[in-house]
Amino acid sequence: MIKFDYTIQDKLGLHARPAGMLVKIAQGSGCKISVLANGTTADAKRLFSIMSLCAKENDRLTFTIEGEDEQTETDRLKAFCKQNL
Repeated sequence: MIKFDYTIQDKLGLHARPAGMLVKIAQGSGCKISVLANGTTADAKRLFSIMSLCAKENDRLTFTIEGEDEQTETDRLKAFCKQNL
C-alpha cells in the first residue's frame, strides 16, 4: 500500500473534467485506489464518488493505492495531479 498527499492548485478545484480523467486512470488500473478529502473517502473508479468529495482549491487529497503495480500507478497519479489539479 502506498499513500501520498496532493494539495489542489487549480482555482476550480476537482471539477468534472479532471474528475473524469482521474476516474479513467483509476479504471485502467488493476489497483484499488481511494481518495480522501475533507474527511470523506471516495472510490477513484467511480465518478459520482469522486465528485462527492467537493474538493476545492487548497484542499488536500490523500491517495491510497493498493495492488501489484502500485508504484507505477502512484507515479501516474502524481503526474496527473501535477498537470491537472
